[in-house]
Amino acid sequence: MTEMEAAEALAALAAAIARHDQAYHEQDAPLVSDAEYDALRQRNAAIEAEFPHLIRPDSPSRRVGATPAAGFAKVRHRVPMLSLDNAFDTADFTEFCARIRRFLHVPEDAGLSFVAEPKIDGLSINLLYENGALARGATRGDGTEGEDVTANLRTMRTVPDCLPGPCPALIEIRGEVFMTKADFLALNAAQAAAGQKVFANPRNAAAGSLRQLDPAITATRPLSLFAYALGDVQGSVPGTHSAYLEQLRAWGFEVNPLSCLLAGEAEAEAFQAETALARAGLGYDIDGVVYKLDDLALQRRLGFVGRAPRWAIAWKFPAEQAVTILEDIRIQVGRTGALTPVAWLAPVNVGGVLVTRATLHNEDEIARKDVRVGDTVLLQRAGDVIPQIVQVMPDRRPDGAAPFVPPETCPACCSLAVRAAGEVVRRCTGGLICPAQTVERLIHFASRGAFDIEGLGEKSIQEFHGLGWLHGPADIFRLERHRAELLTREGWKEKSVSNLMKAIESRRTVPLDRFIYALGIRRVGDTNAKLLARHYASYAAWRAQMLAATTVGSDERSALGSILGVGKALADELAAFFVEPRNLAALDDLAALLTIEDAKSVAAADGTLSGKNLVFTGTLETMSRPEAKARAEALGARVTDSVSKRTDLLILGADAGSKAKKAAELSVATVTEAEWREMAGF
Repeated sequence: MTEMEAAEALAALAAAIARHDQAYHEQDAPLVSDAEYDALRQRNAAIEAEFPHLIRPDSPSRRVGATPAAGFAKVRHRVPMLSLDNAFDTADFTEFCARIRRFLHVPEDAGLSFVAEPKIDGLSINLLYENGALARGATRGDGTEGEDVTANLRTMRTVPDCLPGPCPALIEIRGEVFMTKADFLALNAAQAAAGQKVFANPRNAAAGSLRQLDPAITATRPLSLFAYALGDVQGSVPGTHSAYLEQLRAWGFEVNPLSCLLAGEAEAEAFQAETALARAGLGYDIDGVVYKLDDLALQRRLGFVGRAPRWAIAWKFPAEQAVTILEDIRIQVGRTGALTPVAWLAPVNVGGVLVTRATLHNEDEIARKDVRVGDTVLLQRAGDVIPQIVQVMPDRRPDGAAPFVPPETCPACCSLAVRAAGEVVRRCTGGLICPAQTVERLIHFASRGAFDIEGLGEKSIQEFHGLGWLHGPADIFRLERHRAELLTREGWKEKSVSNLMKAIESRRTVPLDRFIYALGIRRVGDTNAKLLARHYASYAAWRAQMLAATTVGSDERSALGSILGVGKALADELAAFFVEPRNLAALDDLAALLTIEDAKSVAAADGTLSGKNLVFTGTLETMSRPEAKARAEALGARVTDSVSKRTDLLILGADAGSKAKKAAELSVATVTEAEWREMAGF
């Protein structure tokens, strides 16, 4: 895979996984099976490992879940509820253990004890207890904010109202709400007999039951809970995860009886094999085993990277495959003009999921696999938007099946479709005149991760664009002008129009990170939007600095590229956006209609490191570089890779070189590793 192929594959994977996250977490209606979804993330991780400099700001490895749905009050978790990285074989698990040792700076033969827990396929929840009493219960949501489902959780017998005996003054207890296979079958039988909707699988049934607006309905549903994790805590808890699970049992929670302490990592492979064999006979669905480092002190040191803890991993069970017919190859045009070929398939059931489409990635991939319309193809629970085509079966190819010929014009605007030298993707050259790109940008702008405008979905945006009401994002905030016309259109009544206008008005005030993400700048996903917002703090500062950064070689361009997580590729995309006059006009038109809130610091405003720009150089002897950087960012500092006049502090490791010299020239303050440890509270 070339670098350009890798970049395009990561872009497609990021978009696909985001769609699946929304369907799974917000709508309780997954589009693909768990194995397919895991394979998407596995492929994304494999490409990122090979091309780490191409890791995208909106990479799936940097986010979790989806924005909380409407209908319930939003709850901010005291400690984020993040997801888990995946392992798929012994080699993956071995590398996971090696990463722990490298991060902690311990010998390769240092023993590591893990707790193994079957991974329940349910809905993650967070239970907040204050002085022993249940105060609030919430879903995971996007990891930072979830839905308040306290009333529904109180109907479950497996959720204690009070914690008996001594307990912390405040504690977040986390677990998984699920439905057993037997209860699922009984519920579906009752639903069918009553002429009501039946559920696709136990996970959907559990999620749908817990997220009922009427708690009385939830009370009739056979929901179960396994508790397994710790969030925030004010008070003492056991020093190991295994002991914490015992404490949960003592407080009246059900803990998975198969959970066990492994004396060493070598026992994980045997436990994984045993659990895979027992899987079919269990009373509930699992899709793997979670392995957590037992020592809670080490967990705290390891912390998190992106969306996942460094001290835990989900070892997933193998995927499945199926055979079907490729009926057509059609081209989709994305918001950046990329032309993506998509396979339209004869419907096939793959592990309980009806699959009708699969990504073909790009024309080189089609040529490499020699995929043709009419072919019989093997699908695997891996790939892009949906399962990817692993291979064709040439012996079943019909006569006359012709090789795929890539389009030379855009199917949406008929502009030339050009494949630049060194790139794998073919792009429409229509730019702002291409309706497909315009519509896709508007859909992105109104999506949940961006402005989250309730009622303004893909269908409505396509309708309004076709009527000439929407040309750019600012036009969304002028839709009130078309109220009378909208009321005459099919499907629009006074209530739905009023609700839409209210939803639009409610988004005239927006956080800076959401505003940046909503613009749809290539390579700027939600994670990097947050990073940029935190770094520049205000819209005015961000706009001014980006304009200055359009000059190659300027201090502002250098500072942008040195932000940890940005890099040259993203800096180039930002500069390209701001150098285009039409983009600036659209940006200023939009900003004039909004109140853009300044970014909030992740640390206390009075912290000594909050808002400071830090650089590490040389070899750190008492901790790894990732641990040091993670600690700095947790304290509210910004960590960059190069010294400039904006650098506030340089931390000197052993054999510090040119960065130390430049710091001296610029009069930048420096500290030793020992002094840094004291400042950071190690």
